[in-house]
Amino acid sequence: MITRTAFVTGASSGFGAAIARRLAERGMKLILLARRSERLQKLASELGVPAHTIACDIRDNAAVKSALQNLPAKFRDIDILVNNAGLALGLESADKTDWADWLQMIDTNCTALAYLTRLVVVGMVERRRGHIINMGSVAGHYAYPGGNVYGASKAFVEQFSRGLRADLAGHKIRVTHIAPGLAGGSEFSQVRFHGDEQKAQAVYENTQPLMPADIAECVDWVIHLPEHVNINSIELMPTCQAAGPLAVHRNKTA
Repeated sequence: MITRTAFVTGASSGFGAAIARRLAERGMKLILLARRSERLQKLASELGVPAHTIACDIRDNAAVKSALQNLPAKFRDIDILVNNAGLALGLESADKTDWADWLQMIDTNCTALAYLTRLVVVGMVERRRGHIINMGSVAGHYAYPGGNVYGASKAFVEQFSRGLRADLAGHKIRVTHIAPGLAGGSEFSQVRFHGDEQKAQAVYENTQPLMPADIAECVDWVIHLPEHVNINSIELMPTCQAAGPLAVHRNKTA
């Protein structure tokens, strides 16, 4: 049996680390990309399978391209790409946001994801096998105050996934979009609120959110279905969460 190679971005914590651990349990070789080298090295040392680490900002196109061009021989044939790296920044209304936050979300969640996919998919087409898994969010489906560009970037991820399926259907390459709802156990909210721990913890107060292991379970499931089965999209929420009513603003009269 051929050992498959999986490439996981945002692998140093949260969803990415949980996905890496789950795929390591399956005996896969792993390529792990994230910014924090020490965390990557620690994770790689714990997995018990061949693991190659890439410590760089996924927005650095030159560094990402160079890393792929210089992969060790046994990691070059990438069978599974898990585009997990992404972030939300801020929860202010559109007129109060920091433009730099918007730009970073677009660059990370859209541009970097598309660029890495473009680099990897060429080899998948040549080998006529592969699976691309893109991590979206329910924010790409359901708008909420302050979600603005984050939600738009995740809507891009979903539509990009659909476009890839249309392009790759004749090449035996699967594409899956996964859209989690409220999820804890990661640094997502700490990053969103620029390190404000009090705000970050308040997001999960009195809830039982999804956890990284739940997302890893979804990734593992879609990968290990029969090869003729493609799961186009999964939307999941914790049972404490549901879509809310549409907002209606009412002018108050004196």
